[in-house]
Amino acid sequence: MTCVLEPTKTNLTSDRVRTGPELILATKPFTTDSTAKSWWCFLSTTFLLLAAVAGTIWNFHLIGRIACSILSGLLALRLFVIYHDQQHHAILPRSKLAEYMMRVFGIYALSPSSVWRSSHNHHHNHNSKIKGSHIGSFPIMTKEHYQKASKSARFLYLFTRHPATIALGYVFVFLQGMCLLPFIRKPKEHFDCLVSLIVHFAISVALVYYIGWVGLLLTQTIPHLITFGLGSYLFYAQHNFPGVSFYDKAGWTYERAALESSSYMKTSKIMAWFTANIGYHHIHHLNSRIPFYRLPEVLEALPELKNPKVTTLKPLDVIRCLRLKVWDVEKQSMVGLN
Repeated sequence: MTCVLEPTKTNLTSDRVRTGPELILATKPFTTDSTAKSWWCFLSTTFLLLAAVAGTIWNFHLIGRIACSILSGLLALRLFVIYHDQQHHAILPRSKLAEYMMRVFGIYALSPSSVWRSSHNHHHNHNSKIKGSHIGSFPIMTKEHYQKASKSARFLYLFTRHPATIALGYVFVFLQGMCLLPFIRKPKEHFDCLVSLIVHFAISVALVYYIGWVGLLLTQTIPHLITFGLGSYLFYAQHNFPGVSFYDKAGWTYERAALESSSYMKTSKIMAWFTANIGYHHIHHLNSRIPFYRLPEVLEALPELKNPKVTTLKPLDVIRCLRLKVWDVEKQSMVGLN
């Protein structure tokens, strides 16, 4: 029987500040996955989601159905982050059953594995680069580039980053960005995107046929608006916040991109559970193989990670993030257009 020693503060902390590869190496002991815990998180969340979805259909009162609709949106968000972790091989990396089940969820969640892995891996490898970071992320223009761009390019850029577009991530980020456009561009490589669209609209038709328009609204539309709207904003704010840094090729390093261009989003314990700790984003970018349930351990154990760039879901912080539009090279900061 193999005994795995858990990391302790004694052997992982020191007075000397670690940087670069040494700091990334210090996170390696936390990449150990607990198979039982990972399966429990995945299966228990799946069960709760299915129960909430059932509650949107079979419930004694309309208010109860609405409550279940909101709950199912939040539970789908948690399951999406768990799926995201498995796609990084942070949890259940050697389980073929988990891989199959996650691929099915990816199709349901309008994030097929073929496009999610390619775009998201690119995002991790190019996070905070002024050029090349637009794939799998929200685009970034310098102030100078924006001023020289055509009207159509400006419109598309601002439309992509507009608060309404982010709030309607269900339509613009997932239905369009994660399914329709990838399939049109590379139909053979992203055939699962077409499958995802067909499954999605088949569920829509079935809900209207068997339950009616209220069923469609409560069982699919509202939950998806919540899941993908919150998910889109979380992804936006984790890389578009006051104090964020962007670099050209000369100044970019993987560690700097993680610690200076990825936020730590402080939330309540309840919201941290529904978002599966994705708020510890600076740590996730430093080492994406750390299971989501171990991210708080890393923050506690490594002093170098205890002073991150912070944002929250408080209305004022949300407004501050959404006002940022372009990268000002002279000021070395994201600024608005006014």
